[in-house]
Amino acid sequence: MWSTITDRIANFLRGKRRHRSSPSKQDANSVRTNTDMTSQITADQVYEFLHSHPDYLEHYIMDEVELEQLERWIIRKSQRLKKKHELPVAKNGRKTSLSRWKFCVHADKRQMLQDLTHSLQLRPTKNQVLWELANCICSAVNADGFRLYLPDPVNSGALLQYLGENLIAGRLQEDGPIDVSTYVAKTREAVRVSKGDNDSRFIPDLFYEDDVGHILCQAVTYPDGQLAAVLELWRRESEGPFHEEDEEIACSYLVWGGIALHYAHLYLNMNQQRKLNDFLLTVVKSIFQDMVSMDVLVIKIMNFAQRLVDADRASLFLVDAKNQELYATIFDVGVENTDETTVYEGEEFKKMHTSKEIRFPLGTGIAGEVAMSGEILNITDAYADARFNRTVDQLTGYRTNTILCMPIFIRGAVIGVVQMVNKHSGYFTKEDEEAFEMFAVYCGLALHHAKLYDKIRRSEQKHRVALEVLSYHNTCTEEELATITDELSTINANVDDFYFNPFQWEDYQKAGFVIRMFTDLFGLTRFDEQSLLRFVLTVKKNYRRVPYHNWSHGFSVAHCMYCIIKNSRDTFLPNESLALFIAALCHDLDHRGKNNKFMLDTEAPLAAIYSTSTMEHHHFNQTVTILQQEGHNIFSKLSSAEYKQVLSLIKHCILATDLALFFPNRTKLAKLVHDDAFSWSNHEHRMMVQALSMTASDLCASTKPWDVQLKIVHVIFEEFYDQGDAERAAGRKPIPMMDRFQPDYQPASQVGFLSGICAPCYALLKNLIPDTEPLLAMVHKNLDEWTSIDQEIQQKKKNEA
Repeated sequence: MWSTITDRIANFLRGKRRHRSSPSKQDANSVRTNTDMTSQITADQVYEFLHSHPDYLEHYIMDEVELEQLERWIIRKSQRLKKKHELPVAKNGRKTSLSRWKFCVHADKRQMLQDLTHSLQLRPTKNQVLWELANCICSAVNADGFRLYLPDPVNSGALLQYLGENLIAGRLQEDGPIDVSTYVAKTREAVRVSKGDNDSRFIPDLFYEDDVGHILCQAVTYPDGQLAAVLELWRRESEGPFHEEDEEIACSYLVWGGIALHYAHLYLNMNQQRKLNDFLLTVVKSIFQDMVSMDVLVIKIMNFAQRLVDADRASLFLVDAKNQELYATIFDVGVENTDETTVYEGEEFKKMHTSKEIRFPLGTGIAGEVAMSGEILNITDAYADARFNRTVDQLTGYRTNTILCMPIFIRGAVIGVVQMVNKHSGYFTKEDEEAFEMFAVYCGLALHHAKLYDKIRRSEQKHRVALEVLSYHNTCTEEELATITDELSTINANVDDFYFNPFQWEDYQKAGFVIRMFTDLFGLTRFDEQSLLRFVLTVKKNYRRVPYHNWSHGFSVAHCMYCIIKNSRDTFLPNESLALFIAALCHDLDHRGKNNKFMLDTEAPLAAIYSTSTMEHHHFNQTVTILQQEGHNIFSKLSSAEYKQVLSLIKHCILATDLALFFPNRTKLAKLVHDDAFSWSNHEHRMMVQALSMTASDLCASTKPWDVQLKIVHVIFEEFYDQGDAERAAGRKPIPMMDRFQPDYQPASQVGFLSGICAPCYALLKNLIPDTEPLLAMVHKNLDEWTSIDQEIQQKKKNEA
């Protein structure tokens, strides 16, 4: 009976095939005949036949059914079972609806991806992607378990088994028979093997676990072909072996797994870069915002380095280039606060200080070799490295396992070496090296600036000591104070005269005259007399003993300003008058007998501090320094606003004595006067008059009677000649006015000076303050004298020629 049914079914199927391939009219009778034959077979007979002969059904489906139709049947079957809540479960309890990637319903595939995505969102690491992927593949192929191996980041060719949290030691690739995972890692070929197979490629004890009978091992690679992992799936001996379709299913999963690995790698890189950027920003803030001592900076650098690479200990050695040594005063640092949530600012440090400074030659030990070569050393087993010094471990009881030693550069030279010890998890990686290389740039800058800061701080202390010494020697003594106090009542002269001769009085008497002039102009109601006495005597002491710009000149300028203020009552406001008089008294403090151009040409330190009005800025700063000394602040009783105003005016007036500023100031002021646009109520106009008054007082030597004028010009030229000698010694030719070998040039230079600078200055001042007319009158008289002398010299030269 079964043979008859088989024949009829076969004839039916052949007819169907012919009909499908060639449905022409000529075959119509044949098709009709086959239909008549099969109509005699009942559905139950066909069902019973196929149920008893599954191989026949399989052959029919493989030969006759299109793949698309088969997929539709499987999806329809899966959906029908899903509606009935009858998902088939394998003997090991796994959901087989997820075990056939290619033929499972789309909803199931989508759910699997969602579950994996959610898992990876919680722990988006490369290892976690591989672990979740391995679990899915294990379930998909009905494996009883799996092992996941990752490439050793330190030892090329070695594998480390991953257990979901950490790594354990694996095996190195060797020649000859090896295990399956090592073979797959080396060849990238998938391997299916069962117990009892005699495969010469593998070691004999491949199945070292009794219940493992079958293995499927596949390589997981990145898009560029680099090995990411090796997945080893296994089944018990009682289960069936792995087939080709299991490989295909695993490969289907790995398509998605490769994408997941790629994006996990991108995410981790971005996240790591963000953390590194945040970390470096914190480092920069911590190191650069608060410049601290070198020891504190070293502790900070070591602590940050330790956190950056997750090391247990860190040490920093600095290079002594002069002695070719490495040295450290703090050789080991750890962090007491290990809470990862804490920000890197304000943590408490635990440090170990050496009893004395450690020093050893460059090239000694691991740190010494790194300092010499400038190259990174990443050591996975310290005791296996001959360069490692075990002495410290023996003394402290601490065991060193892994070491990452890196140089710190500045301007291409190694200035230090940081040595990290014992990474908390595994070995120091390439990522640790790359992260620290970026961190090392900031370390170098920080150490370099800390050294500069230490130098500046030491220089500042030296400066303070120097100021203490100078203030002691350049401040009036109690004996001088007592002398001037006793002499004040005996000093008597007509200081109201513009033509007052300063040469007939001693220096201490001139100081007494200054006190008398100050008291006459401003009284002592707003000022402390003892502070005034100390201030004047210290100002006198801070004028250098140069031929012209000395105390006598300072007194003469202050006297001229006194006469201007005295003879033009109510022209200047009280605080303006106060600033003018003090500025005139102090306008050449600590003058060195050289002009601004000389300072710039010789690159004097003062020229480096002040690029314009060099000496004038220095004179003002000296004035402030004296005011700040104890018992010297003559403005102590003024209000804060008045003090600021007076100090600002003093600065303006002292800077105005720079002749380079006189010319533009005179031009502006002369135009205002000529255009009848000058106004005493205009603040800017008043400032210009103050500047003009300072120039007029500074040039007052030209307004003295002829005998005094001649004597002053002699000392002026003596100072000029000293500068000319210095210029000649430096290899430069001095101008004729400063060349002592051209004395005949004196009259001509005075004619030019009086006619080009002094006369215009005093003429403009007379227009603004008429009572200053005696100054202009004496300038014209002296100009006539110098003109006559110059004419005689020129005539004599003409006759000799």
